[in-house]
Amino acid sequence: MADPDFDGWSCPLPLRRYERIVMGHGGGGQLSAELVEHLFLPILGDHDGEMHDAARLSLEGRDVSFSTDSYVVRPLFFPGGSIGDLAIHGTINDIAMRGAEPVALSVGFILEEGLPMETLGRVVEAMGAAADAAGVPVVTGDTKVVDRGQADGLYVNTAGIGVIPDGVDIRPRRAEPGDVVILSGTLGQHGVAVMSKREGLEFGTEIRSDSAPLHGLVAAMLAVTKDLHVLRDMTRGGMSASLSEIAASAKVGIEFEEAKLPIPGDVAAACSFLGLDAISIANEGRLVAIVPPGHADAVLAAMRDHEHGRGAVVVGSVTDEHPGVVVARTPFGASRVVDLPLGEQLPRIC
Repeated sequence: MADPDFDGWSCPLPLRRYERIVMGHGGGGQLSAELVEHLFLPILGDHDGEMHDAARLSLEGRDVSFSTDSYVVRPLFFPGGSIGDLAIHGTINDIAMRGAEPVALSVGFILEEGLPMETLGRVVEAMGAAADAAGVPVVTGDTKVVDRGQADGLYVNTAGIGVIPDGVDIRPRRAEPGDVVILSGTLGQHGVAVMSKREGLEFGTEIRSDSAPLHGLVAAMLAVTKDLHVLRDMTRGGMSASLSEIAASAKVGIEFEEAKLPIPGDVAAACSFLGLDAISIANEGRLVAIVPPGHADAVLAAMRDHEHGRGAVVVGSVTDEHPGVVVARTPFGASRVVDLPLGEQLPRIC
């Protein structure tokens, strides 16, 4: 195979600064976006020209949601979860962000030679329990083994498919001025939980991951109205990445109130100690919803009635001012621009 033609890539300059892949390319921020936009999409193609958590496809007259994801979290087990249930939840959530009801998953394992069988058993048991609890079966899979020292124990790839109900059209470009921004719950728990376990840090109380399947919550929201404009699970890059991507895609401005953000006290303390920003830390069981104002109160009530939306709160709105830019309003009346993170504050937490 011939060497890659760098000069032939679309707008290659952002990539030329890196002759090799760096950790930030997998962080869900600007570097990831540049890699996708200037390398993957021009060569591999893009079905609808709009970036989303999952693709929307038409199969025999039915619209379906299809997604795949890979998990390289370190350590394999952390407070509130493991790489096993995290992989199940993550793919279910990506499918659900299209409004789909997940129907089946696949699992691929990359195992490192020397991995204790007991460790693999724990991961698979956690995966099976998560799939059973969510009601979404794992129907196919694959296993490969690599040399000792090549995989940090194990990596997991999952893919999934779900059926989108008639009349549901959820995608970033549907965000409109006047829409209401709702968070389903607290921010920052997953990232801080993984990091604390990895680094052996203690913060007085155990911070647990928020990892959870969100398709039931989405179904409850759709029962109120099918006219949900945008849903996004706030994984890599956290809330700041999710809102920045939505604003850029829809060419609208988004504003939120910092004082309304549901950041737990222990997470805020940990972030202050470590110099992190909670709005840019990955979550694995939280979503942001962009909802028409006429439905916002009813959707919020339905979210709060669901176990995974008890802490739902309205934090901001969509505006026709400053298109493509997210602005945070501080408690002191000032404002600041919230940009798409360059890479990731905490790598390998999903």
